[in-house]
Amino acid sequence: MLDKIELAEKNYKVEFDAVNNLESIEELRIKYLGRKGIFTELFEEFKQLPKDEKPKYGQVLNKAKSFAQKEYDELKSKLEKSESEKKENIDLTLDGRNVELGSKHVLTQTLDEIKQIFKGLGFSIYEGPELESDHNNFEMLNFPADHPARDMQDTFFINDNFLLRTHTSPVQVRLMENNKPPIRALMPGKVYRNEAISAKSYCLFHQVEGLYVDEDVTFAELKGTLVVFLKQFFGEDVKYRFRPSFFPFTEPSAEVDVWWQPKGKEGRWLEILGCGMVDPNVLENVKIDNEKYVGYAFGMGVERIAMLKYGIGDIRVFFDNDKRFLKQF
Repeated sequence: MLDKIELAEKNYKVEFDAVNNLESIEELRIKYLGRKGIFTELFEEFKQLPKDEKPKYGQVLNKAKSFAQKEYDELKSKLEKSESEKKENIDLTLDGRNVELGSKHVLTQTLDEIKQIFKGLGFSIYEGPELESDHNNFEMLNFPADHPARDMQDTFFINDNFLLRTHTSPVQVRLMENNKPPIRALMPGKVYRNEAISAKSYCLFHQVEGLYVDEDVTFAELKGTLVVFLKQFFGEDVKYRFRPSFFPFTEPSAEVDVWWQPKGKEGRWLEILGCGMVDPNVLENVKIDNEKYVGYAFGMGVERIAMLKYGIGDIRVFFDNDKRFLKQF
């Protein structure tokens, strides 16, 4: 037993002196100090010795292994330090690397600007789930059962009761069900429509809706709020107009157009948002006294707003993730 220990110690020293990198020292560790290494085998053999011989050989074996482990740890530490210094050796004469900073997506920038304007007008921000019930998305908002928006051709239905929301109006429903007036809220988020993808339409887009419910709210307040928004967002010289329209959840209703004048092309009016006074039936559905309280609501597409502001002619570029386009903003 003693001869085997001395031979292992002698061979270890010889091979240890030949180590010059991390790879070779790892091979040495596995061979002598690993779970199936030479010292492990010696300890297994040691267990089979008679009790009266164990003290004699145990001390020698422990000393040999401890020595080997100590030598290994010290050399490995030196080799790792040397390797690290090699990696950190920087040539200061080389040119520096260009660091490209990312930026917010143009839609996020547009949405942030819209939210900031309305927050300045006293609106709070609320969000809700994109997977909605038919009840909240249509029924509570005064959509009749035969309304075209409830057809499979216009809405992504998950099953008979659930769908991908077609507008952020269900957030209004949840808000009015759980809060008492006065309510002044802005609801941004993604919405989904089962539409053919083209330069002017997409199956996914971003919407911002606003809601104000209180006593004695008037259409004049709605108009004044939207005019302030238009002037802050598009500039004081923006041309706009309000046109009568119809929506199931507002009465009376209107659409707002902005004059768009692209370079080298003929100018025209473009619709950017819909608005109106909250229909009394909607207030009744959420158990708000429609004899006491009145409200207005409005909704706009973020993509359409961004296209108008930055002169973008194709909605699809917002979703292409083309860096050449995104770097312009």
